[in-house]
Amino acid sequence: TETLKENDIILVKPGEKVAADGIILEGESYLNESMLTGESKPVQKIKGDKVIAGAINGNGSIKVTVSHAAKDSYLSQVIKLVDNAQKSKSKTQLLADTAAKWLTVIAIVAGVATFLYWYFTGQPLAFAMERMVTVIVICCPHALGLAVPLVVAKSTALSAKNGLLIKNRTAFENARKITTIVFDKTGTLTVGKFEVSKIVSLQKDLTENEIIRLASALEQKSEHPIATGILQKVKDLSITIPATENFNAITGKGVEATVEGKKILVVSPGYLKENDITLPDGFTGNDTETVVFVIINNQLAGYIGLSDEIRPESADAIKILKQNNIKSILLTGDNNNVAKSVSETLGIDSFFGEVLPHQKLEKIKELQSKGEFIAMTGDGVNDAPALAIADVGIAVGSGSDIAAETAGIVLVNSNPQDVVNLILFGKATYRKMIQNLIWATGYNIIALPLAAGVLYSQGIVLSPAAGAVLMTLSTVIVAINATMLKVKH
Repeated sequence: TETLKENDIILVKPGEKVAADGIILEGESYLNESMLTGESKPVQKIKGDKVIAGAINGNGSIKVTVSHAAKDSYLSQVIKLVDNAQKSKSKTQLLADTAAKWLTVIAIVAGVATFLYWYFTGQPLAFAMERMVTVIVICCPHALGLAVPLVVAKSTALSAKNGLLIKNRTAFENARKITTIVFDKTGTLTVGKFEVSKIVSLQKDLTENEIIRLASALEQKSEHPIATGILQKVKDLSITIPATENFNAITGKGVEATVEGKKILVVSPGYLKENDITLPDGFTGNDTETVVFVIINNQLAGYIGLSDEIRPESADAIKILKQNNIKSILLTGDNNNVAKSVSETLGIDSFFGEVLPHQKLEKIKELQSKGEFIAMTGDGVNDAPALAIADVGIAVGSGSDIAAETAGIVLVNSNPQDVVNLILFGKATYRKMIQNLIWATGYNIIALPLAAGVLYSQGIVLSPAAGAVLMTLSTVIVAINATMLKVKH
């Protein structure tokens, strides 16, 4: 696999592991991606679908065009993220490390003080030495030093196995504090696979095919799901896509370029509103349709309607959030009718449509100023500013590299229910850390006086051997407690 490079073609036979990330060029099969995504059921893959290095091929042979070399594969990135997450330290872990250092000092000071006390109160040298050794042994900071790192290692491994990639440890620990989750719509709450449902020309000399032909010229250079839907329609209609010049992405609003000497824009309703362009006579936006407008040489030429399906898991995710007293808000660049329809269907607390990237960021800041602890989930370039400013940024794995780079946590499976799993798992992880810290601290508070001989007058004395057993036992209890951590679905 080390010799494979981009655009190489590989044959993957039934039962074999996929050697590199790529796109299926020929054939179809069911692939087991459980080691990478946590999804136990094999996933059907057909021509044009992406496959991940490490996935196990099922019943069919497939030819795959390599998209990433081994060192840049998805699996390699996951390994790097897990490694970085285990190395990064949250405030709780830093506190535990500091406490462990101080406990070492306290153990030595307490041991010396114990020796001096018993020696100068007339006890034999051997007895005073024995008390000192017992104190130092029993206060060895193993349990306190391992209290948090063991939970960190376990939670990071479990997260990766269940499709939750932790890039920033503090962001994961903060997930337990979330009071409001802000969702992007496309690709997060919806499937993100648009299908063209309507093409309307507003100029007599332009056919519907011409409208989508010109639009496709611009969209072939965009990564947005709307672009994918338009290009698929053009392919179905067997239309040849023309070349473009001077292409420019208007962030959060659309794209513009020169096609066959004409200045073409494919833009959102928000762009029309911002530039005081009047909607065409008789235009009625469908509650379930996303609409993009085509402008040719500064004249509104037509529009394309696309539909996107709501993910079946979204409703349950919103329901569980409500049960946990967490508010949900929908922020989308789509039109208000679609935003309202999706929001009402899923039971989302509030929604804002036709929102531009800088407005998403401003809305996050506004909510934070009201004392809300905000998580932002999104998958697009236009979500990146909001993901960066949110208290917890959560990128949906199927989205853009910029969104994933900006967020502290990545959801591999693009499943909104994983947002709920993340919060519940974050709370469970924090509880385990606190339990371990309380046990390790409480054990030392009780064990140190006993080791020093505070109950000597009642005939109760711990030997160094007994101190060593208790110290080991406390460490074992901390380790067992950490291994009991589980992801609840």
